[in-house]
Amino acid sequence: MEQGDAWQQVERRLEELAAADRFSGVVLVTRGAETLLTCGAGVADRAAGTPVTLRTRFAVASLSKMFTAAAVLSCVRDGLLHPHDRVVDLLPAARRPRTMRDAVTVHHLLTHTSGIGDYAEEDEDLPGYVADYGSLWRERPSYAMERPDDYLPLYADAAPVAEPGTAFHYCNGAYVLLGAVLEEVTGLDVVTVITQRVLVPVGMADSGYLRLDDAHPDVALAYLPRTDPSAPWRTNVFSVPVVGGGDGGALVTAPDVDRFLRAIAGGDLLGEELTATMRTPYVRVDHEAAMGYGIFLLDEGGFGHGGGDPGVETGARHLPDQDVSIVVLCNGEDMLDEAWDLVEAALATA
Repeated sequence: MEQGDAWQQVERRLEELAAADRFSGVVLVTRGAETLLTCGAGVADRAAGTPVTLRTRFAVASLSKMFTAAAVLSCVRDGLLHPHDRVVDLLPAARRPRTMRDAVTVHHLLTHTSGIGDYAEEDEDLPGYVADYGSLWRERPSYAMERPDDYLPLYADAAPVAEPGTAFHYCNGAYVLLGAVLEEVTGLDVVTVITQRVLVPVGMADSGYLRLDDAHPDVALAYLPRTDPSAPWRTNVFSVPVVGGGDGGALVTAPDVDRFLRAIAGGDLLGEELTATMRTPYVRVDHEAAMGYGIFLLDEGGFGHGGGDPGVETGARHLPDQDVSIVVLCNGEDMLDEAWDLVEAALATA
């Protein structure tokens, strides 16, 4: 099969899935300067019937941890901090968990090896496991979550899960703390820091940390799953913080994510040395990947990050050996995997 035919089949299948409410989002695949696939399918606003386009901005949850890590490394470049600085030397006691070990460093936060307890524990075998992220905001309103310090009461007394540097433990709270570190060393709020140090230099002009209670054009509303097909669709506005920060929550376009991946792949944002630092495997995650600074490094050679929140599924990956970038952004749940499998199958025909 010609690869052009393969991509046409992917596009047709995505449109079929969208018609069946099994996909809503955008898929972008590039090889170097060539666009292999660009497909928007589904709806950005179900009430208005607004279709998804390549200009649609999607909430991406933890995918934007990559942006936080890049902002931290830009501060390293400028001499504002060092990866092995201790967090207790960077943050006052009022801005860090009381249970955090003094030995925890910026490096530990970046690589999810700090051992601190999380505010949204994702390991069901650990105390404090949170099965439904939206449940966190039933007693603490999501609209009150605007700055890193607003999260601290949720995990200030959480018991450590490991000694610093001894094990990988994915931790959203660690990236909230990185947001606080960025604020301390720059004197600016975390959203401004990431915007000025990452989004603007990369040319991500259509992306940003938009408040969910503000009206912006070209934004996909994120929809929660329906148990009753006759019930109205509900958005995630009460299920996630009102604005993103260090641990996630940016709203981005697929082309802007592609720009970021290529800026990291080529060293354009951070320079050769710090890009290599970011892409160094520091700790095993599982049998398929290791952890760099804010990015997962696949044994097969790619790097990237994904994200999931109520009503949100996203994935982004760059394959250096092929110079291929894949971006899949969805404004619904249980939609990513099939779209991703379609892309990988089409790439295999090359």
